[in-house]
Amino acid sequence: MTKTTNPQDNCLFKAMRGRVTEALRQVVPVLDDTVMERIEVTPTRDPSHGDMATNAALLSAKAARRKPRDIAEGLMAALAQDPWIERMEVAGPGFLNITLKPALWQGVAATVLRQGEGRFGRSAMGRGVRANVEYVSANPTGPMHVGHCRGAVVGDALAGLLEAAGYDVTREYYINDAGTQVRALTWAAYWRYLEAIGHPVEAEAFGALAPNGLQYQGDYLVPVGQALRERFGASLAGPDGAPAAPETWYDKVKPVVLDAMMAAIKRDLEDLGIKHDRFTSEAAMLEGGTVEEAIKRLEGKGLLYQGVLEPPKGKLPDDWEPRPQTLFRATDFGDDVDRALRKADGTNTYFANDVGYHADKASRSDLLIDVLGADHGGYVSRMRAAVKALSEGKTGFEVVLCQIVRVMKDGQPMRMSKRAGTFVTLRDLLEEVGRDAVRFTMLTRKADAQMDFDLDAVVAQSRDNPVFYVNYAHARCRSVMRTAAERLGAEAVTDQALAEADLSLLKAPEELALLRRLAAWPRQVEAAATAREPHRLATYCVDLASDFHVLWNKGREDTALRFIQEDDQAATKAHLALVEATAVGLRAALGVLGVKPAEELR
Repeated sequence: MTKTTNPQDNCLFKAMRGRVTEALRQVVPVLDDTVMERIEVTPTRDPSHGDMATNAALLSAKAARRKPRDIAEGLMAALAQDPWIERMEVAGPGFLNITLKPALWQGVAATVLRQGEGRFGRSAMGRGVRANVEYVSANPTGPMHVGHCRGAVVGDALAGLLEAAGYDVTREYYINDAGTQVRALTWAAYWRYLEAIGHPVEAEAFGALAPNGLQYQGDYLVPVGQALRERFGASLAGPDGAPAAPETWYDKVKPVVLDAMMAAIKRDLEDLGIKHDRFTSEAAMLEGGTVEEAIKRLEGKGLLYQGVLEPPKGKLPDDWEPRPQTLFRATDFGDDVDRALRKADGTNTYFANDVGYHADKASRSDLLIDVLGADHGGYVSRMRAAVKALSEGKTGFEVVLCQIVRVMKDGQPMRMSKRAGTFVTLRDLLEEVGRDAVRFTMLTRKADAQMDFDLDAVVAQSRDNPVFYVNYAHARCRSVMRTAAERLGAEAVTDQALAEADLSLLKAPEELALLRRLAAWPRQVEAAATAREPHRLATYCVDLASDFHVLWNKGREDTALRFIQEDDQAATKAHLALVEATAVGLRAALGVLGVKPAEELR
């Protein structure tokens, strides 16, 4: 009835699901594929209820016109002779709880050791899908701040997660180097240049000259002013060092300041462990005609028209001036209102530029994922409509929204960075606690949940600090393996050698619980990738670490559970196989998140 495939060649949960659906077809032959696709085999919440539970009977009841519990009873009978199953029971309205034979879990350790951290848990779920993950995309107007940091870590971890699930991933950064903010930055850099050549101008007086006032006054522009002086001398200034007409210096200053800002951003990202595959310039895109081409494509599809939008919500009629604009029929594609692409004066809206950029991304991707700040929530429906229209529904579009982060120190919000002038920078954070602590901590909560980043808690050596707790588990594993190598010899404790150990000796409830947790990793990868939630992997790391610490502490009470048994080499090798498999599992999970675990703690 059931296949005899080695369960350790696959995810145990996926393999068991195959056996359940095969048996279900015997019990309910009338089921179609839409029902079968929704059937799940998941870990039970309470171990006393078994190892796994399936909703197969509940989902098939309507089509079969039978009671779910009756179907569950039939399914249990069909699986009665399955060699993997130790026992089953029908629970609740029709769930089937399944307990596997211990050998299934014991074999997990060998699988982990043979596959290694580079292969264990990797999936082919997304094979053939080109996924573009755009994240950070901070305006190049100053140092990266804590808000950018969370989006950067979430985006990078999501990209790593999708790669682990088999997707072909491109990591992309969109450089917003056109528009009023870059113009304001260029003026601020010129102000610092005048200061560098010995002719400073009062901020208030210079702000009166700048089109948008003097918006950027942080110390980070001081080196840019000095670089401009080194390159141009005093030639960009007017008589006696006074500000010159902008047409004489603007086009020279702008590329210098943008290059400096992007170089600083890339340094910060590199120190955070992030490297993008592609940087796309908004200015270059405009110059190359990408935006106009996208607008023409929409026009060719009959999706543009001249119209007047309704006043924004909260505006009184006398506050609203109706103006004819070029509108995109976004409502045809699920948006709540049509959207302006061109203003009344014929210039493009910001949305038009975004449409052009996403048209370019859609032409080279099957799935677009934008990681954005929570304040971009209103952006989602309009952009989804544009991508659907431009790709004719062939390219998917999703947005992951990241809530704000409040940095705390000594129980108080951390003071702003003097260098940045207005906010806590990513550099401040990295210097305080280090890259890996920043990355892991940012992933301990779901992206759309607000969080406090407590600098004191992140470096505390306590169980309440997930960074320390996970690192402590890995460091303990490494310490055990170093001791074992000294006593038994390095060749005796290689992954290959330990994979051949007699794993049937791993019988204690704490050992089996740890093996079950390891077995859940492949399923966790696919589930987290499907949900676009990399924080689930951080939670998994904490759970795996917890299970290991429980076993460690149990060994203090029960000498039979100590990892190295002086008079029992077989038990020692089985225990070491479990220890090393745990270390591999932690490194596999942390590696997807871009975090390097500690080898030892001092």
